[in-house]
Amino acid sequence: MRMVSRLVLAAAAVACVFGSVGASRAQQMIRVGWTIPAEESKYWMMRRPAEFPDLGKTYNVEWTQFQGTAPMTQALAAGALDCATQAPLSLANGVVGGNLKAYIVAQHVFEKPGGFSVYWAVMDNSPIKTIADLKGKIIGISVIGGGTQGPFNMLLKQNGVDPTKDIKLVEVGFAVSEDALRQGRVDAVNMNQPFAARAEAKGGTRKLFSLSQAMPNIVHILEACRADFVDKNPDLIRAYVRDITSGMKKALANREETLKVVSEVLKAPIPVLDTYLLKDNDFGRDPGAAPNFPAIQKMLDIYAETGMLPKLDVAQFKHPTIVAPLQ
Repeated sequence: MRMVSRLVLAAAAVACVFGSVGASRAQQMIRVGWTIPAEESKYWMMRRPAEFPDLGKTYNVEWTQFQGTAPMTQALAAGALDCATQAPLSLANGVVGGNLKAYIVAQHVFEKPGGFSVYWAVMDNSPIKTIADLKGKIIGISVIGGGTQGPFNMLLKQNGVDPTKDIKLVEVGFAVSEDALRQGRVDAVNMNQPFAARAEAKGGTRKLFSLSQAMPNIVHILEACRADFVDKNPDLIRAYVRDITSGMKKALANREETLKVVSEVLKAPIPVLDTYLLKDNDFGRDPGAAPNFPAIQKMLDIYAETGMLPKLDVAQFKHPTIVAPLQ
């Protein structure tokens, strides 16, 4: 439960930094955390606000970028954010270690059969051929305690590698993972789109294992809002979730414009994005941004079975009416 202890300490630190900010916020403002990649509905809202009639009129958003989901969990628990991108594991750790109460209001991406799965790569000439060969190595992960660490830990344990004792785990953001690997700062590192497509185009790396080997149909990221904020401002959050729903529909319906939007946010060339974004080799997206609560429950059950979390019921994250899709 080391991640839970870290969460409590980090949440307290975040509260100190941001605590003075929230008190004076007008009710029509929603403080939203985001990260990259794979949040196309929010990217549309950020870069094409005129497409959303309520945005800037019925309510406003204060957007804050984070390195990953775990820091946003800390900010939610500290009251520094109202809504944020979350991974099921990060959100659950917030409940267990940070006394966070939140609703899952939408879903961004999941791993679909045959689609892209987050994977760990090594250099072509690396002596590492199997997961068991990772013993004693330096391994990069986007965020320690983030959403990818659950299935990552499971795969290591299944192959005789203790993730707490047998490897040195270091944080390497997705955007710099390729450089860290090529420069020899890590022996293996996680790859996500569009950075995986860029690395594959250059060559010289190879896939060692992917998360789908441990947990099929992973729900990678969802949208969660603090329960107290939702309960006090239901109409405000309904408007926000309507726009998340609308943003997902716009992203899927107009791929050409979505490529431009994502390029603006990720600073990635459109030709690179075009190799995967919204194609069969990308993540899956529900057309209405609807959360897959049964899949999330299955993930929570697996985390409990492996000792990463106590038993949790996904029902605690369901609001009776405020959940995508909302029209």
